[in-house]
Amino acid sequence: MPEGCRCAGIAGLGIYVPERVLTNQDLEKMVDTSDAWIRERTGIRERRIAAPEEATSDLAAAAARAALADAGITAGEVDLIIVATATPDTLFPATACLVQEKLGADRAGAFDLLAGCSGFIYALACGAQFIAGGAADTVLVVGAETLSRIVNWEDRNTCVLFGDGAGAAVLRPAPREKGILATLLGSDGSGGTLLQLPAGGSRLPASQRTVQENLHYIQMNGREIFKFAVRVMGDAALEVVRKAGLSPEQIDLFIPHQANIRIIDAAARRLGVPMEKVVVNVDRYGNTSAASVPLALADARDAGRLCRGANIVMVAFGAGLTWAAAAVRW
Repeated sequence: MPEGCRCAGIAGLGIYVPERVLTNQDLEKMVDTSDAWIRERTGIRERRIAAPEEATSDLAAAAARAALADAGITAGEVDLIIVATATPDTLFPATACLVQEKLGADRAGAFDLLAGCSGFIYALACGAQFIAGGAADTVLVVGAETLSRIVNWEDRNTCVLFGDGAGAAVLRPAPREKGILATLLGSDGSGGTLLQLPAGGSRLPASQRTVQENLHYIQMNGREIFKFAVRVMGDAALEVVRKAGLSPEQIDLFIPHQANIRIIDAAARRLGVPMEKVVVNVDRYGNTSAASVPLALADARDAGRLCRGANIVMVAFGAGLTWAAAAVRW
């Protein structure tokens, strides 16, 4: 952090996951798959599915309320709300504006951020800059998804992967030796078609044809995404550790995007961090995209793994293609 700028730290965490649990055994009754096949290839046992009446803004607002309570502040103290999501309630208005209204955060600006599964760390980096420059004192960052709404439940290659949930963090000024030490953001649009939702935008507006051809569902080239993720997760983690002035040996906790246990294993090996220092909850939630990292961060907190002064590295990859990493001193 340059001299004269304020450091931002995480003052509160909150999560929300829907009540409905969809297990691998449930999926066996829906598509041609098996519990053993899913667990061997992904590490996932179950995932959460939003209720019919729940939209992304509902999940986001519930996580945000928990984060505000954890930080000991009111919604009226929030200056800015950033919601990272690939599944907004609507294209417009922004889901962040709907969250602002649900919270009663009447003095907060609000906008959405779309960076796929990297979204929460992108939003964390963005919020930290508002604090560093003095434009905001309290920023609410939320990663929230209802991916079950854009999954083709007849496609066994993708429907087994994704789940719904939300995680939120309150950012406030922190001492220079603590808080967010460094961030890294990257993208490669040449791989954009490897993971996409083809229709519903200006390129392919909704039509009878796009619906009939299932173009409003997630499409993914799993083989190429796996190769990209294995490479970029480890490289991004190493780079943000270097930017923070740390060494891999100084990392106390590694929090990767929860997409696939094999990708998590590969990233940990690349960083040189033993698995006992890695947070893993992909087995319980599946891939929740922008909600993945904050859900894992909160799980680590609740398990007593976030000790004061601990060095934490978070890293993610996502559609775009994008990648992001952050080094934080708790």
